[in-house]
Amino acid sequence: MSEHRRKPPQGRGRRAAQPPPSGRRAATSRGTGPGSHGSRAESRRAAQSSGGGRRRAAAASASGAGAGHGRGRGRAAQVRKKRFIDYPRSDKQGARRWVPSWKQVLGSCFGFIGLLIVAFAIALWMVDVPDQAKAEARSQTNVYYWANGDRLAVAGAEGEKNRQNVSLSQMPKSLQNAVIASENASFWEDSGVDPMGIARAAFNMATGGDTQGGSTITQQFVKNNYLSQDQTIKRKVTELLISIKAGATMDKRDILEQYLNTAYFGRGAFGVQAASQAYFGKDVAKIDASEGAYLTTLLNGAALYDPYEGDQKANEARSQKKWSSVLRREAEVGKLSNAKATELIRKGLPDIKPPKKAMDKKGQKGYLIDLANRYLINNNVLTREQLNRGGYQIRTTFDKKKTFAMRDSVNEIYDKNIDPKKRPDLDTHVQFGGASVDPRDGKIVALYGGKDYVKHFTNNADETGVPVGSTFKPFVLAAAMRDGIRDRDGAKEQSAGQRTVVNPDTSRYDGDNKLLIHNYDGTVWKNEEGKIWRQTNDGGYSYGDISLREAMVRSANSPYVQLGMDVGIPTVRKAAEDAGLLSSSLNKSNVPSFSLGISTPSAIRMAGAYGTFATQGKRTDLYSVTQVIDQDGKKLPMPQRHSEQLFSPDVANNVTDVLTDVVQDEKGTGSPARALNRPAAGKTGTTDGNKSAWFVGYTPQLSTAIGMWRINDDATAKNRKFLEMYGTGGQKKIHGASFPAQIWTDYMIDALKGTSVEKFPAAQPLGEKVFGPGMSPTPTPTQTETESEEPEEPSDSPSDSPSDSPDPSDSCSAHDPKCDESGKPGDDEGQTDDGGANQGPGGDDSGPGWPDGGAGHGGADGGDGGQGGNDDGGGLFAGTGNKPDE
Repeated sequence: MSEHRRKPPQGRGRRAAQPPPSGRRAATSRGTGPGSHGSRAESRRAAQSSGGGRRRAAAASASGAGAGHGRGRGRAAQVRKKRFIDYPRSDKQGARRWVPSWKQVLGSCFGFIGLLIVAFAIALWMVDVPDQAKAEARSQTNVYYWANGDRLAVAGAEGEKNRQNVSLSQMPKSLQNAVIASENASFWEDSGVDPMGIARAAFNMATGGDTQGGSTITQQFVKNNYLSQDQTIKRKVTELLISIKAGATMDKRDILEQYLNTAYFGRGAFGVQAASQAYFGKDVAKIDASEGAYLTTLLNGAALYDPYEGDQKANEARSQKKWSSVLRREAEVGKLSNAKATELIRKGLPDIKPPKKAMDKKGQKGYLIDLANRYLINNNVLTREQLNRGGYQIRTTFDKKKTFAMRDSVNEIYDKNIDPKKRPDLDTHVQFGGASVDPRDGKIVALYGGKDYVKHFTNNADETGVPVGSTFKPFVLAAAMRDGIRDRDGAKEQSAGQRTVVNPDTSRYDGDNKLLIHNYDGTVWKNEEGKIWRQTNDGGYSYGDISLREAMVRSANSPYVQLGMDVGIPTVRKAAEDAGLLSSSLNKSNVPSFSLGISTPSAIRMAGAYGTFATQGKRTDLYSVTQVIDQDGKKLPMPQRHSEQLFSPDVANNVTDVLTDVVQDEKGTGSPARALNRPAAGKTGTTDGNKSAWFVGYTPQLSTAIGMWRINDDATAKNRKFLEMYGTGGQKKIHGASFPAQIWTDYMIDALKGTSVEKFPAAQPLGEKVFGPGMSPTPTPTQTETESEEPEEPSDSPSDSPSDSPDPSDSCSAHDPKCDESGKPGDDEGQTDDGGANQGPGGDDSGPGWPDGGAGHGGADGGDGGQGGNDDGGGLFAGTGNKPDE
């Protein structure tokens, strides 16, 4: 059999010398392969050995060191673990698996940017420039309603709203250059948006630089014509997309033309043509480079740059600065030579005309609408721009019946008594102002602002700069009964425990004419120049020892001037503020005449402050609007109104009780008001030089103030000032008890017709008996030149020459009001012959007053300008007022 055995193959070299393969491969070659002749035993051994081979192959594959098929299968497993986005990363361990690679980061950024580009492209493709401008850009109106819901007036496109479109060719090139240089220097080249401008604006705002917008002219045109003014992301994105589309599809000249025809320039003027007429009184085609630069400044907030709006001095300073910067910017971008810009700046602002009101506000309507608008603006309900764009329904507090009753009462007195043709030097420029307030909740129910709003623009009920005279005395009495007078042996500043509350009936003060006024500590008051001054009474009356009640009834000046010094002028000022007068309307000096009404609160504020006494010391915020509904029919939130008890009922009721005697006592200066035939309290006031006269009074339901004065209605007139009223209306002298009290009474009769008669709460006694300087529990009558005689009619002039000085050898008490601080009789040094330029107005028809009535406040001759009404002035809701001395 040996010869039949198969011989090994020949000639295979190294491969033949290698050991046989293991596992399945060995079995195949040895037992199952073709031509195999092995036994079954060999086959079993081969199979057994193959198991170990597989295990070794698997181990080798896992370790990466195997050979043959084991190595191939390991690689295949590795490939299968790879993912398209390998995150978390499979080849890292622990926290590193979650850290993306730089390729992943870079890829994500590119992918995000790509998506944004695609989304922006789709949005840009989908958006179109609207075919028609929004209705708001085409103009709307505001509708105002009386308190009862009847329509009061419509103002907007048919009234205050003012727009006249003109072509770009009618707009001077200098105006176009100023707008583009200031607003968007790259306008002609950009695509409708300016990324660098947006980034620059954001950077300046973030770093505290000048606040500026990043919007291009195209964006502003889109916003004004097609979108709302809402500051939302959606609106800004829409604005951006439409601006890009408009920049790509519209002619730049058309964009500029439409922008300048729709931009708001203040004074209700939309577009450059209306603005040119509003500010310069001529067509836009006729304005020069300086005027064009000024109109450009108004695009950044017209209310801040109009010298006749708000705080006039601040606005003028702002407009000067901004206007200059516009001219310099034009020079910087090459649209104006440096020499020309310098020349224009040197000449100063162009001549800006005072505002003229819309035609839809004839008669009293304009004053009512103006007051309502101020209330909404100052209480942040609406902006002036929103009001002028229109579309609001505004319900006011104004009572139609009462408003017409006040108008008719004024007109009746005027028509019967004032005749400029018959007395041109005496009856010209006569003006009245009045307001009526419901003291229970502070609503303004009626006012008289002037003859006609379209002819007389200043609201005489709100801010006029007119001193109120002796109608201020109740605030002095209220301070004396609430805060008390100071201890003459104490310090200048004293606590409530050191002060003494006065009783108006038992307290006694010197009521003599030409009284020498003392400081609270008994020393004689002198002005800054060291001069001694004496207070006079109306007509030279001397009342001697007099109670504070009687002094109020007779309107004696000297007792209340001294009482104010005893209380302290700052304390009196605080009491007036607590009653409801604006701090900004009160004279800031601490001169004795402060107590006689040298301040200039408005008729509205005087009615409100007296109303505080009518409500037993509770002051309530005044208001003129109850509801505003916007273009979508939604009610806008209104400001919260507050009430505060600032005087005790005892103090307020005692003030009311004293003022009731002013009306009811036959000797009271307010006795004409007795014709009302119901309980009423009030006070007259007539200022030095007979420049103004007032009557302010109230019942429990209604508080009303009426004022009268003379001043040229032409705000452009030179040397404009308050005029005397001696002989006006055929009267020897205008008193608060004359025409103002008559108007007040006639109006109150009509206004209260059909209402129940209400009584004031009874006054409870309070305070102690105090004595003014020179007074004592057993006073000795003081001889004066008029005491032994019955006073004659008030003199024609309140500035009578002083009497001769007492003999210097005479001696008197240190606190005698006739003596100076040395104990010797004083002289009349410093007494002016007619008030003097700086003299503050005295009290009720007072003669020579005090030498330092406060800058800008009234005087007898030359100093009668008064405090102009502005944002901080005497007006209720602030705003422009006149300044008679300017």
